[in-house]
Amino acid sequence: MSTDNLPKCPACQEDMTYPDGENYVCAQCGHEWPMTAAIEEEVGLIVKDANGNLLADGDTVTLIKDLKVKGSSTTLKVGTKIKGIRLVSGDHEVDCKTEAGNMLLKACFLKKA
Repeated sequence: MSTDNLPKCPACQEDMTYPDGENYVCAQCGHEWPMTAAIEEEVGLIVKDANGNLLADGDTVTLIKDLKVKGSSTTLKVGTKIKGIRLVSGDHEVDCKTEAGNMLLKACFLKKA
């Protein structure tokens, strides 16, 4: 790997980084971070719906299953259309507004409309 392709240090923003095993190390400040974090930053967040289609911020999706809202007696019904989703990292990848309020949903229960 050439030094041109190495990421800048997230702590001090210097370009004096070098690979060390599975981590990058900054020679300037000594900060270490995993190489996989740098790869995710370059690629961005990859989230796929139940059919394997890539989702992006602002997409419209449809529920493929009835979902009970935790802590409430409300149920989101199959076929409910949700507009303007926002992708987030974590177990529940989709942040959206529904008739039951703001929700975090798993992408495996959604399909791109």
